[in-house]
Amino acid sequence: MSVDPMTYETQFFGFTPQTCMLRIYIAFQDYLFETMLVVEGVMLKKLDGIPGCKVSPSQIRKCTEKFLLFMKEHFDKLFAKMEEVLLQLVLNIPKNVLLPEDRVQEQYPCSREEFQALQDELRQLQEQYRAEVALEQALRAELEEQKVVKAELEKILQCFEGLESICREHGLGNFKESLALLTQNSKKLLGLLKDIEGKSKEMKQHDQLM
Repeated sequence: MSVDPMTYETQFFGFTPQTCMLRIYIAFQDYLFETMLVVEGVMLKKLDGIPGCKVSPSQIRKCTEKFLLFMKEHFDKLFAKMEEVLLQLVLNIPKNVLLPEDRVQEQYPCSREEFQALQDELRQLQEQYRAEVALEQALRAELEEQKVVKAELEKILQCFEGLESICREHGLGNFKESLALLTQNSKKLLGLLKDIEGKSKEMKQHDQLM
């Protein structure tokens, strides 16, 4: 069998010429084996009808196998010549023939260096595209986080507005001033609480000593 990959022929036919020849070879070989079996069966019937015939079926099988080997050797030689002719004259696309789908290469020829440069440029564009997609995903995630924070801030703002409304209803004046005053009073209360806790500890220690 030919070792030439014949890629252009494979592109045109849709199968490798070598595969085609192999299938033809197997088909002829199977047909040859079947023919020998038929011949052997006919010989057995003919000899069975001859009185006093001492030829056994095993002897006929040996003769059939020898004849099959002889036929196969000659068939292989003939097939090798047939394969050479078919691969060169039938299943071969001449070098000067261009397939319709490849005519664009004739209109826009490209050297190996130019093709490599195009591949490098394509690779860079793919990397840039992947980077932009990753950046877009990160921006979308950040936007979703901002939406969550905005919703929380709106809730806090509504809470402050509600407190300010309550303060106005109870005559407490400006909510910011009230909140500042409340903070100062809270600090004073915390200070008094600490003083009380300190004096309470001193009294407990005094009672223990007494």
